[in-house]
Amino acid sequence: MLFNSVQFLIFFIVVTLAYFSLRWNLRWLLLLLASCYFYLVFKPIYILILFATIVIDYFAGIWIASATGTRRKWLLVVSIVTNVGILAVFKYFDFFAETFNSFSWKMGIAWSMPILKHLNPDLILPIGLSFHTFQAMSYTIEVYRGNQKAERHFGIYALYVMFYPQLVAGPIERPQNVLHQFHENHPYDWENVKAGLTRMAFGFFKKVVIADRLALMQGPAYLDPVHHNGLTLLVATFFYTFRIYCDFSGYSDIALGASQVMGFKLMENFKTPYVSKSISEFWGRWHLSLSTWFRDYLYIPLGGNRVGEGRAYFNRFTVFLVSGLWHGASWNFIIWGGLHGFYLVLASIRDKYLKRWNISLPTGAWYGYLQTAVTFVLVMLTWVFFAVGDNPKMTIGEEVRSSFLILKKIATLSIHSPIQSALNSVEMILCVVLIGLLLLKEHYVLTIPTRKNATFWSVFIALTILTYFFGVFESNQFIYFQF
Repeated sequence: MLFNSVQFLIFFIVVTLAYFSLRWNLRWLLLLLASCYFYLVFKPIYILILFATIVIDYFAGIWIASATGTRRKWLLVVSIVTNVGILAVFKYFDFFAETFNSFSWKMGIAWSMPILKHLNPDLILPIGLSFHTFQAMSYTIEVYRGNQKAERHFGIYALYVMFYPQLVAGPIERPQNVLHQFHENHPYDWENVKAGLTRMAFGFFKKVVIADRLALMQGPAYLDPVHHNGLTLLVATFFYTFRIYCDFSGYSDIALGASQVMGFKLMENFKTPYVSKSISEFWGRWHLSLSTWFRDYLYIPLGGNRVGEGRAYFNRFTVFLVSGLWHGASWNFIIWGGLHGFYLVLASIRDKYLKRWNISLPTGAWYGYLQTAVTFVLVMLTWVFFAVGDNPKMTIGEEVRSSFLILKKIATLSIHSPIQSALNSVEMILCVVLIGLLLLKEHYVLTIPTRKNATFWSVFIALTILTYFFGVFESNQFIYFQF
């Protein structure tokens, strides 16, 4: 079920009213059933996969908590291998098979691997699989580490994995933050309702008005970069940079707002990432639930920065390669992750030599603005690979070639090449105005006060009207739904 649909609005109202009408000790059951229905709307058969991992990890958590010695480690391994194995089959098998077959063909090897989507065209990636797989893995890992007690209530554990606001696109929660909340009574609180609804309204505005309108401007240029010039592609890339942010952070706002209405608090996923002065700061502001997941469960176990300098660089680069692969089964996503890893390693080497040579960088405000601008441009250019990797109509090789073609045209600003205009001037001005409003709201008016009913209703009604009149209602899925 898409958040940006009338079906979801009806679902949200009915579930929320029923939630506050029930006794608190029955609310978990309502939320679990509602979450099951929410997921069944997408493709019913795949809920069986979700149930299978829930059962495995539920018992794994109990057995890990009661086991001793190496048996605990083997139980954790079984749980992780099961989760990663399911993810690998549905998301990565065809990617690696196609890559192997392409390599074999070039090497003159006759044998090839089967392609699952050719054997069964109806086989698709279960929506949100990467998200709830990582959330389930964090539970068994934390139980193994002794940071979380094994959840004995099967329904509560199932709800931890399936809680509908963040089921298919995060935030990727930790059991320490969420599990105890499902055991607690959350009485009706008008302040929570106002704050949650306001946040949802901003989320809908960012998704339906800004992100989807930017998609109308950016999409055509990226679908056919051969016939668009460098300036057009540069503007399209700029629009995509804000499109993906508004799309994903809009989803997170709706998820956090819907949860807050019922009294639940989920972790923040974004903190104005495009004001970052470095790539490191960017990843301290962008998709926090994922970046901290990789930090806690991959980077630190690899040794983090507690090892030798070269190994620390290797760890950082490896984490971002894996992060790229997590985002999508495509070389484009791996290149995207690798570029961010390269940026971070290069920054670490720069800082090392600046310290060794006792060189101090400028501290004025102008230098801070310059750092922000440079960081924004570096991030924006990496989004080229991300945006093209999101195109299901391209093959593996076509994605990479198309990405480098776009970058080449942007670098040369080939304004005299043949062009099929993808940028309507009126729409482009509207997009720029919307981006300006977004920056104004997020960087200068970070929170809208809602303690006074008049303020709440004025903001909520204004956002609703703007969303209705300026929204693009084409049932566009959230970009991150596929990951």
